[in-house]
Amino acid sequence: MTFRSSLRISDPKKIEKLVGETGFFSVEETAIARELADEGLVQGSSSHYRFILAGSGVRVLGYACFGRVPCTSAAWDLYWIAVTPVAQGQHLGRDLLQRVESAILLAGGTHVYADTSSRGQYAPTRAFYARRGYQKAADFPDFYAPGDGKIVYAKALGVSRV
Repeated sequence: MTFRSSLRISDPKKIEKLVGETGFFSVEETAIARELADEGLVQGSSSHYRFILAGSGVRVLGYACFGRVPCTSAAWDLYWIAVTPVAQGQHLGRDLLQRVESAILLAGGTHVYADTSSRGQYAPTRAFYARRGYQKAADFPDFYAPGDGKIVYAKALGVSRV
């Protein structure tokens, strides 16, 4: 497995395919994932969005997209973290998240926030964040749609909790 933080011309299409394969995201969300990758590719280092991609050969098996929260000094959002179904259960999500957190710390970040859905389908996602030391910070019922709330998880980086 190799990891990289620079986007290649073929990556937006591969990210769109990966996000679609998970079965978790709507058509609109999948299009947004592609749009952010397209923007990151065009704007390069001046883009607000940062990426970490994991792959084998030419295949992208997982990726994360993150960026500093505007108007804050050290808060960051984790916009996307996705692993293709064939690579799930191999700790790739954990490895991607660790790399994201390291990159945020290196950039002077102290806090990371991740939004997810309250739908039952996302229970494994919520458990994933909890296992990685994230705390539920906010809950917005019916945010995305009736019965589909938004849950925000937060983690203070560089702080050990006993």
